[in-house]
Order: sequence, then structure tokens, then C-alpha cells
Amino acid sequence: RQAQESEILTIDVKPGWKKGTKITFPDKGNEQPNQLPADLVFVIDEKPHDLYKRDGNDLIVNKRVSLAEALGGTTINLTTLDCRNLSLSVTDIINPGYELVVAREGMPIAKEPGNRGDLKIKFDVKFPTRLTPEQQAGLKRALGG
Repeated sequence: RQAQESEILTIDVKPGWKKGTKITFPDKGNEQPNQLPADLVFVIDEKPHDLYKRDGNDLIVNKRVSLAEALGGTTINLTTLDCRNLSLSVTDIINPGYELVVAREGMPIAKEPGNRGDLKIKFDVKFPTRLTPEQQAGLKRALGG
């Protein structure tokens, strides 16, 4: 005689688990007469984030800065996935392809407790579409052109 049975199973998802991680509950699947119950397997998937993109254990974020900020420096303010506020001062000149790497601010590494990947900030420099003659002259004076 068949009867329906339910049981609540809890999955404690650890920070840093990657897509494809499998959690198996042995003998918790469907059962049929004269057969052993099947295993119940869950596979972790990742939900996209509005700001961050995951690359292994690293996190990547794109930030848009003005040309003035790219040349003169800027401060980048970010809220981390664990809700901390990061304020990063960028004093280097941001040129095409420039990437700021912040060590140990990426994803937690599940197999290495206390260790984390890196946070990589990629920059997109917004160039002005127009400059007044005074601005052009000022830039030429400042940049020695």
C-alpha cells in the first residue's frame, strides 16, 4: 500500500559555494515497492547580481568615471555583498584597460575558511562630447600640449 510521506530537509548553503555544487540526501528520494529509496540531489545555481559578476572566487565590478576623475583621481564607494561599505581612493591615472585589484574582497573560498578571492574594479572613462574654447585652452596649458 502506497502512502505519501513528507519530510523537511534543510540545506545550509555556505558562502562561496560555486554553481554546480551538489548536496545529496541519501535515501530521501522516491521509494517504490521492492526497491531501495533513491537519493535526493540538489544542485546549486547562482543568481545574477545587479552590480557584481563572479569569476571563480573573484568579483568584478564596472565603474564609470569622468575624464577629470580618470586623470585627477577619484574615490570609489562600494557596498560589498556582505553589506560593508568600501571607500577606495584611486590616485593612479585611469587609462583604457586599467583595473584596480583589491585583495581579499571577493567571494569567500569555501575550502579555505577565512580566505577570499579578489575584487576587480574595471573602469569605463566617460569622455566629454564638447569642450568650450576656454576648456580646450586650459587643457592644453595643463597637459603641455
